[in-house]
Formats: sequence, C-alpha cells, structure tokens
Amino acid sequence: MAFVSSGVEYALHCLLYISHPDGIKDANVRDMADLQGVPVDFLAKIFTKLKKAGLVHSTEGARGGFSLARTAESISVKDVIDAIDGPKGLFECKEIRERCAVFNQQAPKWATEGTCGIHKVMLEAEQAMRQVFAQYSLATLAATSANKAPDDFNRQILQWFDARPSNQRFLSE
Repeated sequence: MAFVSSGVEYALHCLLYISHPDGIKDANVRDMADLQGVPVDFLAKIFTKLKKAGLVHSTEGARGGFSLARTAESISVKDVIDAIDGPKGLFECKEIRERCAVFNQQAPKWATEGTCGIHKVMLEAEQAMRQVFAQYSLATLAATSANKAPDDFNRQILQWFDARPSNQRFLSE
C-alpha cells in the first residue's frame, strides 16, 4: 500500500490547473475528471475533502466550480496529502520483538522496553518525508511544470476547457 494515495496525485494536478494565473476559473468537477480520465464521483470526493480542509472554495450554480481558497504559495504538498489521505503513518509497528520463540511466551523487559530500533528508523524517515512535503507548495510545483511543458500547453488546456459543453452555454449569453 502506498503512503500517498492516487487521490493526492489527482488533487495536486487539479490544483495546479486552477492555480495557474491564466488557469481555469471556477473549474467544475466533471470537466476536471474528464481531463484526467477519472470517474466524476471519485474526483467529487477529493474536492469535498479539499474544501473541508480549507484549500478550495466552491461556487454554486450553473457557473459554479472550485477555486483556490489560499494562494498557491501557501498551499503545501503536505496540506494536500493531509486533506486527502488524513493522518496515516508510514509504518505500523507490529511489536514482533515480543513474539520471539526463545522467550517462551513471555518477553523479557529488556526486549520490549522503549521504542523498537526499527520503529525509530521508520518514525525518523516519516518525519523527514513530511518535512520535504511541507517545503513544496503548489507554486513550486507549478514552476517546475511550467519549465517542463511546452509554452503553449496552458493555452491548450484553456482551449480544451472552453470547448467543453459545460462552458458552451455561456458563450451565447
């Protein structure tokens, strides 16, 4: 099982699309799901979690959708992971050290006292990983993506959204 779920990855991609200065305004879940090839219900649950965590605002109505509730600089990857996956640990210690066959059903105090060395390493690794996730913001990810993508990629995304049936009804108004 992955520490970070695929829901976090989809959330980050969606947030990158709506965080771009020239990005999608009030993006609706159906269009974002179609763009990424995922079920609408799956992405709707993700956006519910993002809203509950205060990372996005929602606008109701025909022109409704989602937008960032904070600046891209102030939303970290850790914020998104916490919103989508909640507080789950990297490692779940099973206290195997208590069940060693040579202990004859009763582990001595020395064997179980304090934090297990293996568990200690896992806790340190988790802490370091969370610190890395906290260092990177949506703005950081957006800059990395912008450096990698062709110059016209964002324009292509905007054109794709503009051509969506959900946006067509507004062009005639």
